[in-house]
Amino acid sequence: MMKRLNWVRIVLGIIVVGCMMVSAVQARGENVKITPLGSHTGQFCNLDRAMIFEDPNGTRILYDAGRTVAGPTDARLGDIDVILVSHMHGDHVGDTHISAVTEGADTCDGLNVGAVDERPNSNSVKIACDKRAKIVTGSEMPFFFASRLDAECDRPEDSLLVRFGANLNVGGVDITTVPAVHSNGIAPGFIADPTLQASLAATGLTAYAGPPTGYVLTFSNGLVVYLSGDTGITAEQDTVVRRHYQAKLIVMNIGDTFTTGPTEAAFVINKLIKPKAVIASHANEAATANGEVIAGTKTATFIEATKVPVHIPLSGITMEFDGSGKCVSGC
Repeated sequence: MMKRLNWVRIVLGIIVVGCMMVSAVQARGENVKITPLGSHTGQFCNLDRAMIFEDPNGTRILYDAGRTVAGPTDARLGDIDVILVSHMHGDHVGDTHISAVTEGADTCDGLNVGAVDERPNSNSVKIACDKRAKIVTGSEMPFFFASRLDAECDRPEDSLLVRFGANLNVGGVDITTVPAVHSNGIAPGFIADPTLQASLAATGLTAYAGPPTGYVLTFSNGLVVYLSGDTGITAEQDTVVRRHYQAKLIVMNIGDTFTTGPTEAAFVINKLIKPKAVIASHANEAATANGEVIAGTKTATFIEATKVPVHIPLSGITMEFDGSGKCVSGC
């Protein structure tokens, strides 16, 4: 009898452990995966903007491809369903891009930017055509992207509009745009007509693209993510991002001069949005060495001033977040 009880206990124990392992695997499968695509693998460098967000259902979203995605053949991209562009500045839409990712570097030295010029169509448009992805933007940007998609791959219909307060579901992910305080002119280099391009350049003007945007993404596991784009402090970060959408994870620009500085960005996190966690972005500096934040940098100042966990977007390192905004892997 005792032997039988022992065997029963062993079998029950195996079943319990098996159920726990299955539950852990299932929970892991319900996470949103976020992979930064910077210039140097394992580092956070001055021009790093791009990130891939992967929903638990497999939908993959590229945010601000910029200059550190090495064109549509960059092996890190994989399948891309949606491309988001916060505004038309070259470091976000991608006027130029690196020819190859720097591997094995201990620092951000040796940045090879500008090797490939993608004007007038942009790095974002080239990637969208190659991946057959939708470009989702707000303001007047969809009309520009439709014209460039038409010229590049005859697919203007892949430029989709979502304006402030509206909602667009693509691949099971809800996407909306929110206000950002910044500039958003289309530089002459992106204008295909040579006469108009020369005229704009000669007068020091850019073409109208409407206001810049941030994004709020709601994933299928319930995670709500705010992508700040390039912005200063705005009232909408409280009223819209926190109170209405209740964002739990923030990707926040901290670079100063062109965007919010580190202490201003910390104010947004601590006082206005109050998320569960934040990923630093757009630092405009070589923020790490050997994958560790360098003391005295803007990134270090932001971490010190922020009251919630700050995650550093090390290029090529995938982070996973549950529906509450908690990092459960890779941070």
